[in-house]
Amino acid sequence: MGACYSCYSCYSCCTCSLFPICCSRCLKSKQPRSSELENCNGEKDELKLPCFKEYKLDELKAATGGFSVENVVSEHGEKAPNVVYKGKLDDDDDRLIAVKRFNKSAWPDTRQFLDEARTVGQLRNQRLANLLGCCCEGDERLLVAEFMSNETLSKHLFHWESQPLKWAMRLRVALYLAQALEYCSNKGRSLYHDLNAYRILFDQDCNPRLSCFGLMKNSRDGKSYSTNLAFTPPEYMKTGRVIAESVIYSFGTILLDLLSGKHIPPSHALDLIREKNFQMLTDSCLEGDFSNDDGAELVKIASRCLQYEPRERPNAKSVVTSLTALQKQAEVSSLVLMEITQITPAESTKQTDLSPFGEACSRMDLTAIHEMLEKVGYKDDEGAATELSFQMWTNQLQDALNGRKRGDTAFKAKDYTAAIESYTSFIDNGTMISPTVYARRCLCYLMNNKAQEALGDAMQAQVASPNWSTALYLQAAALFSLGMENDAQEMLKDGSLLEVKT
Repeated sequence: MGACYSCYSCYSCCTCSLFPICCSRCLKSKQPRSSELENCNGEKDELKLPCFKEYKLDELKAATGGFSVENVVSEHGEKAPNVVYKGKLDDDDDRLIAVKRFNKSAWPDTRQFLDEARTVGQLRNQRLANLLGCCCEGDERLLVAEFMSNETLSKHLFHWESQPLKWAMRLRVALYLAQALEYCSNKGRSLYHDLNAYRILFDQDCNPRLSCFGLMKNSRDGKSYSTNLAFTPPEYMKTGRVIAESVIYSFGTILLDLLSGKHIPPSHALDLIREKNFQMLTDSCLEGDFSNDDGAELVKIASRCLQYEPRERPNAKSVVTSLTALQKQAEVSSLVLMEITQITPAESTKQTDLSPFGEACSRMDLTAIHEMLEKVGYKDDEGAATELSFQMWTNQLQDALNGRKRGDTAFKAKDYTAAIESYTSFIDNGTMISPTVYARRCLCYLMNNKAQEALGDAMQAQVASPNWSTALYLQAAALFSLGMENDAQEMLKDGSLLEVKT
């Protein structure tokens, strides 16, 4: 006995399990029936989605303009290992679709690809960008999903141009994502591969949805996790495999993204949480937008999700319950909360020139970075909050200045280890805040192959001086060192845009 690929009811009229025969229910209408989608209350919503189907390669070629470069929408462009294209089906609805085209080595086993696609294609939920079909002809392996027209969470959270994502919308993203994971878990698909801000998409109503593509394995052995090691679940580092609890850990990293507006490595964030340094963790753009209690509760949820031991992390249902209690504007539509205008292709690909310092960071020329930081001195500290109190010229303040002076001497002499020690003494003194000291210690860490520490200092420099492009450029250099090239390129763009504004 097999299953009808159109409606997934059982059939026994064909012995070949690959023969796409339709049952009598599907043959009652010439048009494909809509799938029932479950909403978050377990009720059924009738949405206009066709049944899962196997597309012909010619159909998808026509839909994407022959897989035209102009239609590439994947995060790494046409250089991505598995490219995603925007397309339009030639059907009654002129439906927009997203077509993921795998490289030839990703799915050598035809049967496994079809089985995975059909299984994921059975899922239908308003919290997902649902899988509509697939194509398996010759060496081609393609997936077809609903197209989401309003960009990714990464775009709206890290690379916004007009306004930052509001607190209420960030909480909604967290809740809807948790609901998507709970639904998938309840349907036996608890594993999600490489969950990150690029996997969360916004539909035409600006509601966040989870991409279905991550529900597909991308190799025969299930070892599929391409996220930078700094963001990888600890157990994956040991076994090379994703488990259900790994997905909750990745969800925790997204909560950190939502809290901070930056892609903070979990280890650094947990240090700030342990020190109760929530101010350094939360996005400065959200000041006054939420209560301390709500912020502390979201930090608590993130901390639980990021527990080192998988068994100590909550399940998706528990997370949904916790996040539901934080929703204060549930009746407000996402369109109202987002307040976004349609982003045109010209705007999304707009390039800006880099300053000499930005250029040096882009090519990881640490010697040039050192020369420029040395030349500019401390003039960029002007206007920054350099003192934490009215305390003036006390012994404590003098000790701090002496530590900074020793650091400057070592920095000029390129004794980077000694400079780190002296600058650390200045920072730990706590009497003054200097974004330049953080920038200089950041470079010292890069010179000592400590990219993680360098990223932390560059981020702290930005906190101390939010309109300082140097801090963003240094974050880009640290991200390059961590192998996070896409994030680094976006940070370079942000730094360049900030320079233009200031």
